[in-house]
Amino acid sequence: MIPQDLQTGDDRADDDLLTRTEASAFLAQCGIRLKPATLARLWSTGSNGPPCRHIRSRPYYPRGLLRDWARAQMTDVRTGAPPAARGRRRG
Repeated sequence: MIPQDLQTGDDRADDDLLTRTEASAFLAQCGIRLKPATLARLWSTGSNGPPCRHIRSRPYYPRGLLRDWARAQMTDVRTGAPPAARGRRRG
């Protein structure tokens, strides 16, 4: 079941700008748990975190872009390891 926040977006709310704390709470509702400090680290290291905008020096996450990023992090339902992972055995 897809979380309600990921199913559809309210076009008016998609432009809402969320603080890191609010973005962290929104992502948790979507099933992705990231602390505000982790969001900060992902941004500062360029590690494929969610996109954000800055107003002066403060980051804000547009709700719609955050939702799109959360969707991109999820895979389809799996019943086993993907083929590429099966060939990598530790030994």
